[in-house]
Amino acid sequence: MADTERPRTPPRGEQSNAAQPPITPEQVRRMEENRLRAKTLRTQQEQASKRSESVQPANNNSIAGQKRPHSATVRDARQTNSGSQHGGAKEDLVRPARKFQKFVEYDFSKMTDTKGGFMTAEDDPFNKALNAPQKDEKPANMTLREWERQQLEKRLRQQRAGPYEPGLSVLNGKAEAKKCRECGSQEIDWQWEEVLHAQVCNACKEKFPEKYSLLTKTEAKEDYLLTDPELKDTNLLPHLKKPNPHKSTWNDMMLFLRFQVEEYAFSDQKWGSAEKLDEEFVRRQQETKDRKEKKFKSKLNELKRRTRVDAYKRARTGGGGEFGDTIGRGKHEHEWGASVEDPETGMTKRRCVDCGMEVEELEF
Repeated sequence: MADTERPRTPPRGEQSNAAQPPITPEQVRRMEENRLRAKTLRTQQEQASKRSESVQPANNNSIAGQKRPHSATVRDARQTNSGSQHGGAKEDLVRPARKFQKFVEYDFSKMTDTKGGFMTAEDDPFNKALNAPQKDEKPANMTLREWERQQLEKRLRQQRAGPYEPGLSVLNGKAEAKKCRECGSQEIDWQWEEVLHAQVCNACKEKFPEKYSLLTKTEAKEDYLLTDPELKDTNLLPHLKKPNPHKSTWNDMMLFLRFQVEEYAFSDQKWGSAEKLDEEFVRRQQETKDRKEKKFKSKLNELKRRTRVDAYKRARTGGGGEFGDTIGRGKHEHEWGASVEDPETGMTKRRCVDCGMEVEELEF
């Protein structure tokens, strides 16, 4: 059979298109109305389901393949109402995560501050020591701005600066105004004027360091040979006190003005002049040197005595002797003369009349 004689199946598209009648405009209108009506009903159902979920608790038994709403998802574990029921009431228990079960989470809002076991003003309201106001604490009836202003005024009043500087006061006349002893300026250091009784400005202090430099107590004692009672007398030598920079637990430093120390040290009350002070310094240095030499000689003599005693004991016990001693036949026998004191060492010596040998006399 030839290929042209075989039966052929017509295409489906052509048959379906040929058999389906065309859609009329009326059908299109009804289809659009049905779509909008279904969309409205679905929106109303979703809103009703959301309102019911907000009123009633979410059901944990979700249907397979259906997502839970966002409101049913709990983000904070502390908001879950879990635990046993006692008398129909649920207890809010804090359950940590499984990997953090070794740690305990506390509710700090329910804790009480016991002040570490120390007594407070609330425990003993009649105790004056506990209820006394702190030194630098802001009062309760004062604002922060007012308290800062009060602290600034207090600091300026202590430093005598700003409006509290005496040199700027209009109450004192020009004759009563205090001036610098070097340049005549009224901008003097009032701390030095009150404590050290020296009217000098800051510029002159830097300009004349040989007069207005500060000396420590040790420097005043070593350089000017002053004593502790003289340095502690504020009427004689006024001084400033400052914390010790080497260690805070040590006593405060005592600082003296150089020209005041020199005026007292060179006056007739102490040494008289700088030359006499130098002479006294040299004399004390020589005394110290002589004292050390005398101490050294005394120790040397003591060592010689012990050496002589040991040699004498060994000679008496047969342990030997020195050259010239009578030990056997044919040896020289010493004939010692009178004892003579040596002026240098202070020890007594004896001289042999025959050979002239000298030995130090032992004292027992």
